[in-house]
Amino acid sequence: MRKLLSIALLVALAGCGERGTPDASPTAPLDAAPVADATAPPPVAETPAPVEGNAGGSLRVDKPADGTITFKGFGPANFGATQEEVRMAWGGDLGDAKPDQAGGCYYLIPQPIGTEGYRTAFMIEGDKFVRIDVRRDDVVAPGGGKVGMSKAQIVALYAGIEEEPHKYTDGQYLRIKDAAGGNGVLLFETDGKGDDAKVSEWRIGVPPQVDYVEGCS
Repeated sequence: MRKLLSIALLVALAGCGERGTPDASPTAPLDAAPVADATAPPPVAETPAPVEGNAGGSLRVDKPADGTITFKGFGPANFGATQEEVRMAWGGDLGDAKPDQAGGCYYLIPQPIGTEGYRTAFMIEGDKFVRIDVRRDDVVAPGGGKVGMSKAQIVALYAGIEEEPHKYTDGQYLRIKDAAGGNGVLLFETDGKGDDAKVSEWRIGVPPQVDYVEGCS
């Protein structure tokens, strides 16, 4: 009798253990999405790595932007501005040139200078910005002229051109005054006198410096 009671008690205990097991039926959600913690701080965005080669500051491209050269000067630096104002208008390295004597003539030139020499330069004389020299065909002068154009193309673009013989070559100077009445003068140099002669360089500035034939002389 005791043996039968013991067996019955073991069966009852086994049944209780089965009822305590969690339901593992297929209807239970297995991959429920985690609930976001409302108290957790938002994720912090990663700071992008600096662009290689521009870690030192906001250097400009190596040429004046379109429309920045005018009969008045360069961007916010009008002719008559200080060399510091020209440097600020450019926004990049213009070298460390100084005049040979106080108030003397010198150029601020974008760095580095290639083996062919400067291609754009800002003349300073009397401690004032007075002229821009351009020797590259991807910079457009006020009115549309540029290096590589023919004399005929320049004549078609500008009215009131004054033609003067070049001091050293068979070319010409094509001199154009500011149509708005300002002091600025635009001057193209050509490699000949005919209509098919090509512009080799140009400059813009105020007299007398814009007419200097040999840079600062």
